[in-house]
Amino acid sequence: MIQGLFGIDTFFATETVPYQDGVIVQGNLRGDAAVVHAQLTQQLETLLPEQYRLFLLSNTEGKPIVIVLPRRNDPKPGGWTQNLLAVILSIATFTSCLITGGFLLSFNLLDHPERFLDALPIGIGLMSVLAVHEGGHRFLAQRYQVKLSWPFSFPALQIGSFGIFNRFESLLPHRQSLFDIALAGPAAGGLFALILLIIGFLLSPSIPVLPLDITFLRSSILVGTLAHLFLGEALQTSPVLVHPLVGVGWIGLVITALNLMPAGSLDGGRIIQAIYGRQIARRATWITMILLAIIALANSIALYWAIIILFLQRDLERPSLDELTEPDDTRALLGLVALFLMVAILMPLAPGLASRIGIGA
Repeated sequence: MIQGLFGIDTFFATETVPYQDGVIVQGNLRGDAAVVHAQLTQQLETLLPEQYRLFLLSNTEGKPIVIVLPRRNDPKPGGWTQNLLAVILSIATFTSCLITGGFLLSFNLLDHPERFLDALPIGIGLMSVLAVHEGGHRFLAQRYQVKLSWPFSFPALQIGSFGIFNRFESLLPHRQSLFDIALAGPAAGGLFALILLIIGFLLSPSIPVLPLDITFLRSSILVGTLAHLFLGEALQTSPVLVHPLVGVGWIGLVITALNLMPAGSLDGGRIIQAIYGRQIARRATWITMILLAIIALANSIALYWAIIILFLQRDLERPSLDELTEPDDTRALLGLVALFLMVAILMPLAPGLASRIGIGA
């Protein structure tokens, strides 16, 4: 019955091979991949409703193939244990964000729990960045009717959190949906963090209550440049007194940039997979891991992040139903812009350049 789907006007089958209670069909694609996939999927649903999924992929030689698999192989939703883990991680992340708020205000919350209310605004600010980031993912996932798991946040004492991870609990219709869902999170969270940062800079002359070491501003090309534009001569001495929103926005941008790294199932890895395919994404993952290992010699955050990626996030996403149709040129350009901003946030200013533009003596 499945063999009868194929014809000379859609996909001309030359060989059929049984595969995992389904079938692999090799042959020649006879039209636009998106149109052919939609036609074959509709015919399959009419012939065998609610029983099979039809994938349009390329084999190891780069030639189009069709794989038909039972729906019981679809991704399964997480059980109560995974949901409980998500709740525990959320509580731990909120705690680590509070501790980070205390560090920014020059005290250790664990040693001074009575100052909980002092750290609370920064902790809530960091959690808000994470919430907006996750909201961006879920907004686009709902648009494409893709189910996401409960969010799994990872606490980090240095910056509050390494971000929020999720997994797809349903199949993606095409690579464009993977790109849109992956980019929506860092776009929403990053823009929100940037707005908080700029508002903090604007309020700093009137409400300077957060002592920020000059090395923080030198640790990012983007943040250092914005600080120079808004604060000017106030950057000559360290620490620089700024509004707490500067710290929240700066850390929020760092969290966003870490998730934009082109590795595995991070947002950046999903973006690379959507634009360039699985082979390039796999290479990008290992290159990122090697670079993180080198950076970890001087930065402990890079070491922790590399360990998380290695054990939890290095695997690519499973192929979408239509893996042959690539995202358009506009999305490819947006992906490159996102990667450029990731570098601009994480790359530090050279000390000489920082001094010439007035960041520090």
